[in-house]
This record gives sequence, structure tokens and C-alpha cells, in this order.
Amino acid sequence: MMTEEIQEQYADELEAFHIWMKDAGYTGHTVKSYTGDVVEFLVSIQGKSLEQVKKLHVLSFLSRARERGVSDATRNRKHAAVNCFYKSLIELELLTNNPAFGIKKSKTEKNRAPVFLDESGLTRFLESVEGKYRTRNLAVFLLMGYMGLRVGEVHALDCKDYNAERRTLDVFGKGRKWRSLPVPETVAKVLSQAMAERLDPWRPKEEALFVSQKGKRLSIRSIQLISTETFERFQQESPANQRQNYSSHKLRHSFATMMLRRGADLRTVQELLGHASIQTTTVYTHVTSREKEEAMALLDVKLPSY
Repeated sequence: MMTEEIQEQYADELEAFHIWMKDAGYTGHTVKSYTGDVVEFLVSIQGKSLEQVKKLHVLSFLSRARERGVSDATRNRKHAAVNCFYKSLIELELLTNNPAFGIKKSKTEKNRAPVFLDESGLTRFLESVEGKYRTRNLAVFLLMGYMGLRVGEVHALDCKDYNAERRTLDVFGKGRKWRSLPVPETVAKVLSQAMAERLDPWRPKEEALFVSQKGKRLSIRSIQLISTETFERFQQESPANQRQNYSSHKLRHSFATMMLRRGADLRTVQELLGHASIQTTTVYTHVTSREKEEAMALLDVKLPSY
């Protein structure tokens, strides 16, 4: 069935899901991703009513996604989308059963070290920021690389969230949770300059801290594109086989790396990053490998004669 037919057949359920996600505080990016995944799932059930769908149909959908070569993380996101879809319809009293419930997640490479920039690399990256909106873009990257903000959190910032006098920034993160972060002095200077150079929004009530050249809130996609272009300049002199797959989110990884290497405890880094669970933060403990090697080098191993 065509996507248009699917959206027409399940229009009421999709609208209910959209309302549920907006009310739950899901970001626009998540709403778009989950909606796309759910529509893809609805295509796969070939016109069946939602009451007819069994766990086997959900597993079949996820298996086909894996066969197409999607990553474990993407497969898990599709599962989460379908699970939330049914959960929303149950909560809204449109359905009584969730066939996606109880299906196990794919095991992802939890111990894989995140790609990040070291401190000298981060400095060189920031030197690659250029263009008409250099100050704005520099402020955006400083918030991610030296304060650990997510792309969506930077996108959602309003002018009122920054207190220049106290040098604090209130960040609205995942799970609809606020966290207040101290702003390093150097970052504060650039941020204040960016606010002074901020374009007048077209809409009088637009409170976005970062606005585009069109006078609208700088979108997540725009931030990602600006980041991609800057990383390309950053690596343009590197051999092709040595270039890393950097993205805007890698700046957040870099921040976590620096914090732990400088001796910050895991719990503090968890709070700074806005992680709900400290287990999420432990992925960055790989950064202490250098210190482990230095510690082991202190040993004076003496072998007996043999």
C-alpha cells in the first residue's frame, strides 16, 4: 500500500499518536522520526486493523529492517516508535493490546568508545569556524564542546535561559527536565557577543537565542549542516583514509572526555550532561585508558632467572 493510503486509513490513530507525543514533550525531531517509523510499520502490516496485529508482525517488521542493513540502534528506535504508538493508543483508550511490548532490544556495542576530539583538536575545530555568522556558530559549538549540550538543547534555547550576571544557562533536556549549568568565562564572552549580534527575528515574540538568516529559530538540521561544513574544513588537509566521521554530537562526546580526563567524577559529569542514568555516562570511562597505561608504566617488573 502507498504511504498516502496508509496515512488516510490510519489517520485517526496517527493524529492521536501525534497529540500524545506532543503532550508528552517529545522534541520535534523525535516526533518526526517516530512518525516515519510508525508509517513504515503500518505499510508492512498490509492493511490489517491494529487489533489484528500480533507480536509476530512486529518482529517481522524489525527483522526486515535488519535485513536491509540498518544498525542495531536504528532497529531499536523503530521498535521504540511502534511500542510508543500502541502505548499511546492504549492510554487514549483506542486499543487494549500492545503487540510490541516485551520484544527484546538488539544488543548494541555499548563498550565501543565514542568518537571525540581531544582538547587540541577541539581548538583547531573552533578555528575552522568562519563565515558571516561566525560569532553565532562559534557560540553554538562552544555550548556543545565546552558545556556538553545536545543539538536539540541548543536549538531550544531562549534568550531568557541565559543569565549573564550569574553566568548560568538553564537547559531544557530529555525527559522534560531542566538543568542549570555554570557558563565558563570564555564561553560567556562569546555568548554575550552572539546575543549582541543576534538578528532581529521576523516574529516579534520569537525568543530563540539563536536565529537563522531568515530571522527564525535556528533549526536542528541547520545546526547539523553548519557542523558538517565546519568539520569538512577542519579535516580538509587530512588524508582521506584518516578522516573521522565527525558530527555535531561528537562535540558533546569531547566535552565528556575532557571532564573525565581532568578528574571530574562520574556523577558530576552525569549531571552536566543531563543523563537520566549514570550507566549512560559510563560509556565515557574509556577516556581513562591513557591514564591506565601511564600507571602501568610505573611498574618495575622483575623476572626471576629462568
